[in-house]
Amino acid sequence: MKRVAVVTVMNILRLAARQPEKVSPAIQKLNVLTTSKRSLASSGKKIPMEELKEKLTPIQYHVTQEKGTESAFSGKYVRVSDEGVFHCIVCNNELFSTDTKFESNSGWPSFYDVIKQGHVTLVQDNTHGMQRIEVTCAKCHAHLGHVFDDGPKPTKLRYCINSAALNFKKHTAV
Repeated sequence: MKRVAVVTVMNILRLAARQPEKVSPAIQKLNVLTTSKRSLASSGKKIPMEELKEKLTPIQYHVTQEKGTESAFSGKYVRVSDEGVFHCIVCNNELFSTDTKFESNSGWPSFYDVIKQGHVTLVQDNTHGMQRIEVTCAKCHAHLGHVFDDGPKPTKLRYCINSAALNFKKHTAV
């Protein structure tokens, strides 16, 4: 029992002593909120949990409401060849377009930009011993995924988004 406590304390000390990671210029340009500032920026309508559990599948609920992640390459939007727009599965907010979708080989749909500024919120995420930036829907605050600085030009960003958080609407010919 003492050994477990010593190992745990050592791991905590190692994490606390870790130097902060350098932030890339691509990430520095983003408007990232701290968790405390996010609550001040909240203006979306919160849908009751019971209603969400009826509306969403278990994986959609887990991803969007419990900040879960679907398994890599398991989502239905990893490979989409049609042109269209990806909407939030919870509130139907437009989030991403196939115009900015690219194949990252990460196992999740990846985009180098959002469809329109203000449609997503970016929040610091320091869970699981990592420093990441969480992507949430600006309208309903559903968890979508994370953004990284290893994407293609012109933004050099990779919005790594769970398929379970999205609904795809194909462009129709007029």
